[in-house]
Amino acid sequence: MGEVGVRGAAAGLWRTALRRLLAERSAVGALGVRAAVVGRWLAAPLYASRLAHTDPFRSNVSGEITLDGRTVAVLQDATDGLGLGQTPIGPTGHPEAYLLGADSQGRDVAARLLYGGRASLFIASVATLICIVAGAALGIVAGYFGGLVDAVLSRLLDVLWAFPVYLLAISLSIVTIGHGLVIGPFTLASDNLLLPALIIGLIYVPYIARPVRAQALALRRSEFVLAAIGCGVPTPRILRLDILPNVSTTLIVFVPLMMALNMLTESALSFLSIGVQAPDASWGTIIQDGLALLYTRPAVALAPGLAIVVTVLALNVLGDALRDALDPRTLLRAAPAAPEAAAASVVPPAAAASADAAPG
Repeated sequence: MGEVGVRGAAAGLWRTALRRLLAERSAVGALGVRAAVVGRWLAAPLYASRLAHTDPFRSNVSGEITLDGRTVAVLQDATDGLGLGQTPIGPTGHPEAYLLGADSQGRDVAARLLYGGRASLFIASVATLICIVAGAALGIVAGYFGGLVDAVLSRLLDVLWAFPVYLLAISLSIVTIGHGLVIGPFTLASDNLLLPALIIGLIYVPYIARPVRAQALALRRSEFVLAAIGCGVPTPRILRLDILPNVSTTLIVFVPLMMALNMLTESALSFLSIGVQAPDASWGTIIQDGLALLYTRPAVALAPGLAIVVTVLALNVLGDALRDALDPRTLLRAAPAAPEAAAASVVPPAAAASADAAPG
């Protein structure tokens, strides 16, 4: 079977996986929730400037708003005129005037919630990209080459794996929070969102590298890879066309799961004041701001907490649906029973491409 036929059969399997994914109501619901949350995050500047008319990063302790035709202070006297304490205005139900109330500095919680979601999304996405790329590279190299290379990389991953995740993340954050991170000519300031993304991405590399290494180790001993090696196919081409495509489904499944895990880790670090730094906001910092107001204005802390729960739950449901949709055994049962499709399921398309391109 030629390369075109193999690639067509492989495309058919991917279409089958997509149909299976879209047939799952939970997956469609998770995608809808994810799209709605991302849409609201992207609309944060529009909401703050056009609808709420507020700056979510500037204190407004002496501000006033007009609510139902009367002027109301953003920070209200909590002691009936005694002047012994102030309580932020609670949720008003009006999108244009402190929809979820204010925090202890008079800032709009709803606007900060949207901006905090943008920061959390950015950090989780970059950390996931770092984790997937670094983990896939280390796992493929260790599993394919074996020997001394595998021994060295595996021991490094074991050392990183041995540290408690949050303890390692906290330690790295504390070290870099004062002066940032300097790597040769490159410098990351302590308030740069790339810094917590880099830390979170690095600590979770073993989570990706170890299963990818196991897959690469099995693929290295498979018949189609041995045939490609015997035909003289260059190693970079084998890694790119034979090994990487066959571990790609595992990496795809890991993307939403790692994003959920990275978002939780970022929120925890920011809650401890060693993640996102002022004046930026994240869901973890907003929860920290609302901790002292938990009994008087619980919406300040509950709103970002609920946002974390919904987002992480949607990502986990999506990850489970992707795992089921990309299960090779299920795909083979759902794929057409044509001879070409059956042959493509046995010999990966990348292997046939390598064999066709190999010297005679």
